[in-house]
Amino acid sequence: MPTPRRRASTKTPAQILEQRLENRTARLAVIGLGYVGLPLAVELAQAGFEVVGIDTDEKRVRQLNRGQSYIQDVPTADVTALVRQKRFTATADFSVLDRCDTVNICVPTPLSKQRDPDVSYIVAAATEVAKHLHPGQLVILESTTYPGTTDELVLPMLAESGLAVGKDFFLAFSPERVDPGNTQFNTRNIPKVVGGVTEACTKAAVKLYRQRLDNVVAVSSTQVAEMVKLLENTFRSVNIGLVNELALMCSRLKIDVWEVIRAAATKPFGFMPFYPGPGLGGHCIPIDPFYLSWKARASGFEARFIELAGHVNAHMPDHVVDLVGGALNRLGRSFRRARVLVLGVAYKADIDDVRESPSLDIMEKLRERGARIEYSDPHVPSIRFAGSVMKSVSLTATNVRRFDCVIIATAHRSVDYGAVLRWSKAVVDTRNALAGKRSAKIIRL
Repeated sequence: MPTPRRRASTKTPAQILEQRLENRTARLAVIGLGYVGLPLAVELAQAGFEVVGIDTDEKRVRQLNRGQSYIQDVPTADVTALVRQKRFTATADFSVLDRCDTVNICVPTPLSKQRDPDVSYIVAAATEVAKHLHPGQLVILESTTYPGTTDELVLPMLAESGLAVGKDFFLAFSPERVDPGNTQFNTRNIPKVVGGVTEACTKAAVKLYRQRLDNVVAVSSTQVAEMVKLLENTFRSVNIGLVNELALMCSRLKIDVWEVIRAAATKPFGFMPFYPGPGLGGHCIPIDPFYLSWKARASGFEARFIELAGHVNAHMPDHVVDLVGGALNRLGRSFRRARVLVLGVAYKADIDDVRESPSLDIMEKLRERGARIEYSDPHVPSIRFAGSVMKSVSLTATNVRRFDCVIIATAHRSVDYGAVLRWSKAVVDTRNALAGKRSAKIIRL
């Protein structure tokens, strides 16, 4: 008796993908295992999926496959458990995409020397995805970029396969909202904005994220989703630029800007406190507004407000150097051969990330003026500075007393700033770490 022929599946690629996501049989890929990609990969693996992380850095790959994390917000214990359970593996081989149902692209998007968007990492990742694109696959770009990148850059690369978007494969954009060092909000509980090229694309991406994340917010297009991220960080950049300018103004008027902000923040409506500082750091806030203003210029629109805020923020390290000059003058010293200790080189408190840190700009500007620079940071044991490796100085009375001036550039909670003040000859406080302290040795931002 002849064997009955198996009935061909009548399910669409979208339905097959949806079913695999629901029953956790889908295999997921994350390209780029940095501070965005690794936390996402771990969350998806903890949801019960088999996840493969792809990174061109072989050292990262080896470290992860040994069960070790290099991201502060991802515990090594979590990576170890997932590797042992075979829920997570790392590789530098993009051919694994042949067997993956979803692909999240989480690669860097820096600026060029001309302050224009550098999308080369996105192009490189999309090129590899295009080689292995197959029916039913979902591709999501998470890298921060200008509005139109997903539709105008990534989509044509994937469409060369002959597959139809929204029918044969699915493409969406979902901006990362990671805040390194934030113990309250993380990848899982930060609302996830998603916009697809088509309605089916949006639905597929929402389906993926809802398998693990607490709140997924669908928007009407990839352009809206791309603009959301830029608005969020431009909002911060502009408001920080405003309060930095206010700090410069208050300095001239001999008014304590910190007291002004503290009092203004008592208003229960119509005001949100932002705080001045030595400059902007991190991958997002100093960079994202330039993506937006670049796109605006390409469309014939001049984003003057945004660019002015960027100008103010970019010049804050110069103001800090001027404050150091004032502190040294009080001691009868000049910049030349003065010893200056910078407290904190991470771009924000309680993390180990030095990307775009204003501390590095301040150190370089002081070095150019002839000062001898060292730093102390409990989270960053060493950095490359002026062509060599510099190690963090331990904060002891003996060490601090060697310096003519101390700059509080990053206010880590583990540092005893009262002790630093006692041991110092002069302190330039750019973070209000010495709030409530009164001393002739303090020069506040």
